[in-house]
Amino acid sequence: MSAELYLLTPIYQYVYEHYGNSFNHFPLIRLIFYSLDKTIIYFLIFAVLRGLYLRVKKRRFNWQHELLLGLFVFYVLLLLALTVFRGIYFPWQIKLYLHRSLSEINLTPFVETLKLQNGLSNLDFIYNLYGNIAWFVPFGFLLPLLRRKRGFLITVFSGAVLSLMIETIQFFIGTGVTDIDDLIFNTTGALLGYLLFWLCCHRKYSHH
Repeated sequence: MSAELYLLTPIYQYVYEHYGNSFNHFPLIRLIFYSLDKTIIYFLIFAVLRGLYLRVKKRRFNWQHELLLGLFVFYVLLLLALTVFRGIYFPWQIKLYLHRSLSEINLTPFVETLKLQNGLSNLDFIYNLYGNIAWFVPFGFLLPLLRRKRGFLITVFSGAVLSLMIETIQFFIGTGVTDIDDLIFNTTGALLGYLLFWLCCHRKYSHH
C-alpha cells in the first residue's frame, strides 16, 4: 500500500482513530480511501486535459455529455485503482513480474469462490462474488449511454475485455490473483448493467 494520502488524509485519520478497531476488515476500508485519493487526483488531471482538448478543437461544450463522460472516467479510474494499481500511486512505481508461472492462474471456474464460502469470514466470499458483479454494473449501464450504438453484445463484450485486461495486468505486476471467476462475475455485472440501462430507456420511451 502506498505510504501517503494526498487529499483524504484528515478524513482517513478520523475514521482510523474512531473506527479502526471496530472493523475486522479495516484493510478494505483503507484500500477504498487510498483508491479514492488516487482517483480524485487522476480525474482532476483528466478534467484539465479534457478542457484543453475541447478548447483547442473548439468543440461545443455539451454539459450533459461531459458530465456523463466524467462520471464514466471517474468510475473506470476508481475501478483500476481498486483492482490493478493497489499500492501503486505513480506510473514509475510499477514493477513487472514477467517470469511468473502460468500455473498461478486459476482457470477452473468457481473453485476459489467455493473455498471462500467455506472460509472463516463471509465478507471475503460476499465481496469476491457480489462485489465483482456490482463493480461492473455501472460499466454496463454507462457505456451504452456514451455510445451511439447501444448494442447488448458490444457492451457485454467490452466489459469482458476490460475484465480480462485487469486480470492480465494484475498477473504481470503482481497486484492481485488472476482468476477465471473474476472474469465471469465481471462480465455478469456488465450484462446486468446493460439490462438496467435497457429497462430505464424502455420505460422512458414507453411514456412518450
